Amino acid sequence: MKKKELEILLEKLADLRDPDVEKEQYSTPATVASELLHFAFMYGDLEDRAVYDLGCGNGILGIGAKLLGAKEVVGIDNDMRAIEVARANSERIGVAVEFARCDVREVEGKGDTVVMNPPFGAQRENLHADRIFLEKAFELAHVVYAILNAGSEPFLRSFIPQAAIVRFPVAFPLKRRFWFHKKDKKVIAVDIYRMAI
Repeated sequence: MKKKELEILLEKLADLRDPDVEKEQYSTPATVASELLHFAFMYGDLEDRAVYDLGCGNGILGIGAKLLGAKEVVGIDNDMRAIEVARANSERIGVAVEFARCDVREVEGKGDTVVMNPPFGAQRENLHADRIFLEKAFELAHVVYAILNAGSEPFLRSFIPQAAIVRFPVAFPLKRRFWFHKKDKKVIAVDIYRMAI
């Protein structure tokens, strides 16, 4: 499947209503999701692989991984509303993805690849959430794809010094989602990282 075809399919997914600012529930745009997934596909990290989508939200990364040939996909989120939206999206697109409500710290199992757009850990109640997600991701798989703040590479190299890291910069169009957003849309610089140990 071509990247543009994937993006068009992912654009059809429903989004989470009334997102929680403290949980940093920002939607992953289809443009960014298709970039990450195409990147992972080209590295051979999706097809016939067991994939985890941590903090899955509406399921966009997990559903996309399944569309690109993942053997099995498990999406994890601690918000039941997100799980319900993700399940409905999976059914609408016609792919089998398992979704489970669970705190990311409690996830058990082994897979081949983790895909995620983790919270950046910027909100007071969510400080350092990105570290929790990264630690769990490497417990689950040897290859991790994550959307992180631009310029996170020095942190990653000190946090997981044994990882081989590839960085792919991308623009993240952030739509007005919360009361404190002043603009209808703001583009922020993020990096997609492939980390392998």
